[in-house]
Amino acid sequence: MIQNAFDKKLILEDGSVYFGKGFGSEDERIFEIVFNTSCVGYQEILSDPSYTDQGVVMAYPLIGNYGMAADDYETKTPTVGAMIVREYNDEPSNYRSAETLEEVMNRFNVVGISGVDTRRLVRNIRDYGSCRAMITDRDADTDSAVNRLKSYIPPTDAVSRVSRQTAEKYQAENARYHVVAVDCGMKENIVRSLVKRGCDVTVVPWNTRACDILSLDADGVFLSNGPGNPEDVPALIETVRLLHGKVPIFGICLGHQILALSYGAKTYKLKFGHRGGNHPIKNIWTDKIEITAQNHSYAVDADSLTDTPLIATHANLLDDTVEGVECVGDKAFGVQYHPESAPGPQDSGYLFDKFILLMKEGKDHAEA
Repeated sequence: MIQNAFDKKLILEDGSVYFGKGFGSEDERIFEIVFNTSCVGYQEILSDPSYTDQGVVMAYPLIGNYGMAADDYETKTPTVGAMIVREYNDEPSNYRSAETLEEVMNRFNVVGISGVDTRRLVRNIRDYGSCRAMITDRDADTDSAVNRLKSYIPPTDAVSRVSRQTAEKYQAENARYHVVAVDCGMKENIVRSLVKRGCDVTVVPWNTRACDILSLDADGVFLSNGPGNPEDVPALIETVRLLHGKVPIFGICLGHQILALSYGAKTYKLKFGHRGGNHPIKNIWTDKIEITAQNHSYAVDADSLTDTPLIATHANLLDDTVEGVECVGDKAFGVQYHPESAPGPQDSGYLFDKFILLMKEGKDHAEA
């Protein structure tokens, strides 16, 4: 791509400027800039609600080459802040491809920029942390843009924007269990993972009350992934607290953080987060290593678990952050990573089986 073709620029809060060619929506957009190291899975990343209001730098250099498949979306309405890539391919080669990446980005008003030195940009984020950034026209005044970025106040309503507004049911063949899943921005592959294990799933909005969840006769409650700071949803934290000990609870990513907060633990924001499909974690109980898919900015404070009934069950081998917690007595547990993959490895599917086992024990006890 020749320099003269660059019509857009990416401006970071620190004043760094990266020129490139726009694709997708022509709008100007402000977002938090993060990076993902996955080699494949840009469709799942684009459509993962956890990326709401975030501009994702794809560390892998070629994006768009296999197009967009109808069955691979993680949500019906992508809300990612932006896609930032080195080389964009608009002529996909894949028999499953139904559209190009740019066609989908245009339909959902997602901005993008290609031709960027993503290696330099990823190093910048790793060295100095995630920050506010903007994609704008090449000729826009940089100083003015930086001032706007520094004064920009990120929204705190991301969960309410991406959660469905009414309950939705998914049925399994020969269902044995009924799971109520609280939608904070839930990926579709989580529902698929539960349904294929014989669970009917009722997905409810994020602000559904505890009494209403219990009235659905759930065998277990699932807390989904989602965007933003877990402390932005105090009502949901209180809802989960009211569910302690009543039914088995399983949380993933944001749901894991909310579960920890409901027991009195604390969370904090990481310097640049974990996003990719090759993060090694250690299962503390089995002493085995798993390679995991991750996408989060916040983590549970390990020291804050001391005065709670929670125990740490998994640890990140890159930075020793907490990757899993459990309250054995309440049959409640959560993990920071994504056992449902999409994209990434599926080493940790056993966690869904653990949830099934806890629900089975609960039903057997109730029937005894």
